[in-house]
Amino acid sequence: MTCSSPTTGLTSRVPTSTPISNSVSTPAIFELLRDDLAAIEIAIGRDTVSNVQVISDIGEHLRNGGGKRIRPVLLLLGAKLFDYSGDGAVRLGSVVEIIHTATLVHDDIIDEAETRRGRPSANTTWGNSKCVLAGDWLYMQAFKIALDERNLRILDVLISLTQQMVEGELLQMEKLGKAISLDEHFDLIFRKTACLFSVCMRLGAILGGATHEQEESMAAYGHNLGMAFQIVDDVLDLTASETVLGKPVASDIREGKATMAVIHALDRCEPAERAMIEKVLQERAFNGVTHPQILAILQRYGSLEAASASAQGYAEAATRALDGFADSEVKRALLWAPEFVTSREK
Repeated sequence: MTCSSPTTGLTSRVPTSTPISNSVSTPAIFELLRDDLAAIEIAIGRDTVSNVQVISDIGEHLRNGGGKRIRPVLLLLGAKLFDYSGDGAVRLGSVVEIIHTATLVHDDIIDEAETRRGRPSANTTWGNSKCVLAGDWLYMQAFKIALDERNLRILDVLISLTQQMVEGELLQMEKLGKAISLDEHFDLIFRKTACLFSVCMRLGAILGGATHEQEESMAAYGHNLGMAFQIVDDVLDLTASETVLGKPVASDIREGKATMAVIHALDRCEPAERAMIEKVLQERAFNGVTHPQILAILQRYGSLEAASASAQGYAEAATRALDGFADSEVKRALLWAPEFVTSREK
């Protein structure tokens, strides 16, 4: 399988003392990739236009919502690490961002989200039916673009990725409102987030003609980075402000999703505290239990710190995946990403 699931208990074996250093600054990263990122923005703008106006309108709405573009950045850096200079990196950078956008459209429908990045979500504006079909169109458009590479290996990787993400969404729906295990949670966030990060690095390596061992190192880097990214995202959902997040705080627990900090607390708290957390998960609402009360329980058991430490462990594992590569500007740029992921505030 081109996008394998995470090793059970990985974080328990990841030391937290490994320094992440020798990276470059965020502005330097985007200067290094400036032309390619500009080309990707043009490609996304062109490739999300349809002769069916509502699809174009939804695509434009999503593009204007902004985004970090971290997935295309990773793919570009992965290709550049092997001195790749063709058009494929821009083409596939557009592909992975369009796939990511399609997942956001479907996620917002499933979660009944009203906002995305501080603006009304697409489903709020156009309705669920149109957005389901627009998301499907975006998936198919991404595969159509990828066909231009004329590389069956790339298509195989993208098909495996899409299957993993759809399976992850279905598994999450089955587990909503339940106090799941940490291993189940790690499997979910791998499928929903880390698999795409891993695929971005793998695609860059494939374009660059990497050896099997080099490709697997790139995939491991992306996998661990994606796990760190999602764990941080889940912590921010509990602790950041709505202004910073661009969406309501504590959305995950309100939607019945038990994330790492919540699972950590559930494994340690008193029965009365567990009942409070489970009430929110099961009812998918803060009825008689407040967000500050849940936060107080998480803080009492060091659950937010435990989740942050796990994210840091995954980030350090990502940096170690690069140990076999010689020092270069591109490698230093890749070393920047774990720092960015674990220190971000939104």
